[in-house]
Amino acid sequence: MEPPRIVRPARRGAVSALFVVFFAIVSVLIGWALFYLRGRTSKPQDILVTEQARRGPFEHIVLEQGEIESSKNIEILCEVKSRNSAGTAILWVIAEGTQVKPGDKLIELDASALEQELKQQRIVVNTAQAAKIAGESSLEQAKVALEEYLEGTFAQEEKLILSEILIAEEKMSRARETAKFSERLAALGFQTTLQLKADQFAVEQAQVELDLAQGKLKTLRDITKKKMLIQFNADIETARAQVEAATNSYQEEMEKQTDIEQQIGKCVIVAPEGGVVTHANRTSNRGNAEFVLEAGAMVRERQVLIRLPDPTKMQVRANINEARIPLVKEQMPVAIRVGAFEDSSLRGIVTKVNKYAEPTSWFSSQVREYATYVQILDPPPGIRSGMTAEVRIFVEQLTNELQVPVQALYEFKGHYFCLVQLGESLETREVVMGAVNDKHAVIETGLSEGEQVVLNPRAHTDKLVLPDLPDVKDDPKRGVGVASDGPSSSDSESGPGAGASGQSAKGGSAL
Repeated sequence: MEPPRIVRPARRGAVSALFVVFFAIVSVLIGWALFYLRGRTSKPQDILVTEQARRGPFEHIVLEQGEIESSKNIEILCEVKSRNSAGTAILWVIAEGTQVKPGDKLIELDASALEQELKQQRIVVNTAQAAKIAGESSLEQAKVALEEYLEGTFAQEEKLILSEILIAEEKMSRARETAKFSERLAALGFQTTLQLKADQFAVEQAQVELDLAQGKLKTLRDITKKKMLIQFNADIETARAQVEAATNSYQEEMEKQTDIEQQIGKCVIVAPEGGVVTHANRTSNRGNAEFVLEAGAMVRERQVLIRLPDPTKMQVRANINEARIPLVKEQMPVAIRVGAFEDSSLRGIVTKVNKYAEPTSWFSSQVREYATYVQILDPPPGIRSGMTAEVRIFVEQLTNELQVPVQALYEFKGHYFCLVQLGESLETREVVMGAVNDKHAVIETGLSEGEQVVLNPRAHTDKLVLPDLPDVKDDPKRGVGVASDGPSSSDSESGPGAGASGQSAKGGSAL
């Protein structure tokens, strides 16, 4: 007989019920806590953070970021000619930041094309040299030919003709004597008339031979010699011109060969002075790398490859907004902070303010910026080109001025207001600002020393009582709103942060 079974309630149902009860209790507690905390917490708009308007020293500054560079840079240029190609390839380049001494190797360029050109040029030089030697030989031959004619051929021909003249004269003399003797004999009847005529004809024949010899001499001296001299002189001048042309050609080819040899020598670039190597990399206006100095890169003639800055003459180059650039003048003192030297502040002075704005791209802002150069006085040994620096240009240093934090100012349609706490009430008061820096603004009129101003007026716009003012439009030349009859395109309730900080309200600049 089986024992009776004991029926027990399911444990799963009990656990589920306990979980539901626990969840309900926790939900009630959380809801009560949220309700309690919401009731105890005030809205941000209800909190009034105030500060006194007080007098004290004030520094009107222009704050900007810049990049450190040397004011004296030795630029290493590529002196290898492109020769109608894309440029010359880099085979090896020294690492950036390396300390080098005079004569240290910086860059090696590919000279293989120049070496091949040098081989071909040497052949051209040898050909030009052979032509020059041949021309000089022809010139000497032409000179010798002239001398040979004058002292040889001409002299011999002249002597032969003179000999013929002497013979003709002697023959002429004998013929005349014979004719005279025949005439006497014929007169005495001892010689015939026919014999007399033969002797007289012999005289005429001798005269003709003498005339021919004399004419031949005259032709040789006056015509033939002149003709031959013209020919020989022409040959000499022609040979001389050929020698000059061949010599010039040879010199030009030699200069080309020398130039190629010098170009090969310039493929190895060494440091003219000591310094720290800085690669002359370039970036586009979009921020992309246009040129990186590395092995395989192509460089062109006169391109800057490396800069060797003088570490004892360092400066900061900062681009200043066009709204603040009228405040910056040369010789203004500057406090400089460098990221690598956070514990110390460096001293500087403004040395140059560019008169022309920096170029901008289509993608960049339309706000113009002007490069300003700040010389670092007594730069520390570890400072290097390319480091980022913060410059604080002291435009104005005032000893005792009434000022409030810039957070206490509220801009409305080109005017500035403060929310002044008077006991339990608040008063909206228009103020006129003077100089402004990144923390405080000088108040010329509208506040008194010791009055409490609200630091967050934008959180209490419902408590501001603003006058009815005309709408404004931005005037880029003044930097503040000017009255306009038309609707305003700007936010009429913009705070003091909308604008270029570090400006003077009197000069027409918003905070």
